[in-house]
Amino acid sequence: MYELSKGFRIIEASSFVAAPSAGVYLSQLGAEVICIDQIGGGPDFHRWPLSVNGHSLFWEGLNRVKKSVALDLKMAAGREILVKLACAPGPRSGILLTNFPSRGFLSHENLCKTRPDQITVRVMGWPDGTSAVDYTTNPAVGIPSLTGPGDRQEPTNHVLPAWDLMSDSMAALSLIAAERNRSETGIGGEVRIPLSDVAFSTIANLGMLGEVISSGHDRPRYGNDLFGAFGRDFQTRDGARVMIVALTPRQWTSLIEALQLTSSVDRLEQELGVEFTRDEGTRFRHRDRINPMVADAVQRHSLEEITNLFKEKNFCWDVYRTVKEAYEQTPDLAKTNPIYRNLRHPSGEEYPAPGFAGTFSELERKDPVAAPQLGAHTTEVLRSVLNYTTDEIRDFQEAGTVATD
Repeated sequence: MYELSKGFRIIEASSFVAAPSAGVYLSQLGAEVICIDQIGGGPDFHRWPLSVNGHSLFWEGLNRVKKSVALDLKMAAGREILVKLACAPGPRSGILLTNFPSRGFLSHENLCKTRPDQITVRVMGWPDGTSAVDYTTNPAVGIPSLTGPGDRQEPTNHVLPAWDLMSDSMAALSLIAAERNRSETGIGGEVRIPLSDVAFSTIANLGMLGEVISSGHDRPRYGNDLFGAFGRDFQTRDGARVMIVALTPRQWTSLIEALQLTSSVDRLEQELGVEFTRDEGTRFRHRDRINPMVADAVQRHSLEEITNLFKEKNFCWDVYRTVKEAYEQTPDLAKTNPIYRNLRHPSGEEYPAPGFAGTFSELERKDPVAAPQLGAHTTEVLRSVLNYTTDEIRDFQEAGTVATD
């Protein structure tokens, strides 16, 4: 938690991953992010994973730090309040973060009728407005055809929603850029961030699109081998599995020295007429000869011995763990990490919650804040942002337009 964006007021109307994650980042940087929830919860309010008492750990993880206003968006009066909040006056207000459809009452054109310099940042599926989520975008751009063992014919899905998690950062970055532009020019506007564009532009940035066009064919699956360099999983004598990566010449040399493979590698280089130190691609091409040598060397050691052997070496390696093992066995990840604090959450569960993942060396880090109870800030926000009176708020509550908090 930092206060770099203190004074920003952002209205978030969203669900699931990308837009809510962007809201978390912005709130962790000091912005006042007011999340508009449907009374009783939106489509992600009960999304798994759940706590033992049935509350969504997913929802409370993606709504930390924010304020919650609960409206009945099925009612015209509820939608009208949301528009007023999104377009509230003020030099650092009038900002909407959403994944609602581009047409309808939250269309940018409609918002501009209330505030001409409105800023709208909209996460979408496809540029034409067609719906998509990460789990459909990923197949559409070809990643599952690259994932999994080399002899597998069926596509292999990925459990991490990568394009959501890139779109959230792009949404937060775009929002700050749009606000900066408005502060200098007085001009607002809408930023549209389709998952499909984020996904395929990333594939292009990584050279994968150029690779297909240049070669005329798709890259095959390579299982756990790191494409184009040396990297793979290996098993220790006591059954642990480690991932070892050597990208640079120094990393490669350090690895073969640690495993006492220098002489064996020298002989292999002479046989093949290559120099593995100079070209990481050569290590990949001849992985079928290198991997058994490394596997045999690793297999002769226990995990403890490997840990001592690899300590302070210049290559990258780590142990395969489950999430439970990672939390329990690696204190630096969460238990002793200064970005975390142990908090009690709306579910009633108590567990560590992270603040902003980046660290600003010259700024004081504030403690993380848990997600609010659904609708907890409804009265406060209607009074402070829209200047509704107590009687007006009571009338809305009695009509079922807003939550009773």
